[in-house]
Amino acid sequence: MNIVRAIDRRLEEVLLVLFSSIMVSVIFLQVVMRVSGNSLSWSEELARYCFIWLVYIGISYGVKKQRHIKVDVGLMLLKGKGKLALAIISNLLFLVFSLYVVVKGYGIATQLLSFGQQSPALHIPMGLVYLATPIGFGLTSIRLIQNLYKQFNMMIGKQPLDVENEREQLHSQEGEDQS
Repeated sequence: MNIVRAIDRRLEEVLLVLFSSIMVSVIFLQVVMRVSGNSLSWSEELARYCFIWLVYIGISYGVKKQRHIKVDVGLMLLKGKGKLALAIISNLLFLVFSLYVVVKGYGIATQLLSFGQQSPALHIPMGLVYLATPIGFGLTSIRLIQNLYKQFNMMIGKQPLDVENEREQLHSQEGEDQS
């Protein structure tokens, strides 16, 4: 059970650090090689594929930390359970979209894997690159379900109601810092 909990807590962070490290290292190596008069044929391709994976894993991480882009104007007009209801509706819509992307993305990736198309420099199956979309949105769907579970528990009173937006959190933190 501890392994599952560790994966739940750290999966996105580990993958983001891994892909970022590979991308930065390869780009740095390419710059050094160019300065010395040589060039690597595969470095830009690997950096590009790492960046693609970073973006899709980053979506899941943003949902996990509840930092995804949203418009707070409607939330600022509502209080308490109204704000929570709007958050639940938006997460449900995002979940439907995420599941749609998983299904369509998986279909495209498996089709490319069946074609056997490979990347030009690294000869990586292109289907593996395209798997970033369904895997990233699959993780996003899991994080959305976790958020919805917490929100439903808040709605029915099993958990304390916590629906402050970032602006309200900053104001309450500033008030605590001043006292």
